[in-house]
Amino acid sequence: MLALIASVTLTFFPYGSFFSNDSDIAPPVDPQVFVKDEAAPAGVGPQSIAHEAGYRPALVQSDPASAPLFSAHGAPLGITLGQWIGATGTLEIVALNANAQSVVVHCEGLSPYGAYSLFTSRSDPQATVFTPLDGSGTGNSFVADAGGSGTLTVLVSPPLAPASTIVVVFHSDGETHGMSRGAIGITSHNQLVARVPR
Repeated sequence: MLALIASVTLTFFPYGSFFSNDSDIAPPVDPQVFVKDEAAPAGVGPQSIAHEAGYRPALVQSDPASAPLFSAHGAPLGITLGQWIGATGTLEIVALNANAQSVVVHCEGLSPYGAYSLFTSRSDPQATVFTPLDGSGTGNSFVADAGGSGTLTVLVSPPLAPASTIVVVFHSDGETHGMSRGAIGITSHNQLVARVPR
């Protein structure tokens, strides 16, 4: 059990590459951020996110790094694809006792003054369920500083399950959404992800 591990440090990865690898999608796509493409019809992306005509999900490896990013409805995110996938971070999990962990997240390369939240996910036969890392949605958020860095320490109880994922969610509307991530692809976008060892 992870709760018996004194300390483990994980590295965050860009969500688009992680999602594409897990879903066997090639070329890799970020389903929650969009680029302008005049030839793109209105449609539904790989996570059932409906996008307007003139926009499509960003191709992680082939779209220009300088391409500005947008929501599915065409609202500018204020960040380029290169900046988006260039964000990095670490996550340190420390067992406090059999029922609790301290989780310290540090990220760099985020949107300056951007609002972010930490969620964990687990999969069941019907769907993937996301819950706030702190369990209540009151202590799982932070605002990046002027340089795009952010650090947050969260008490997690019960401990994270093996193979669960931790996601850093960017809120392009500048608002956190408590127990919910928000409207995915519209006002909220998974940016970074790490997976707890089995």
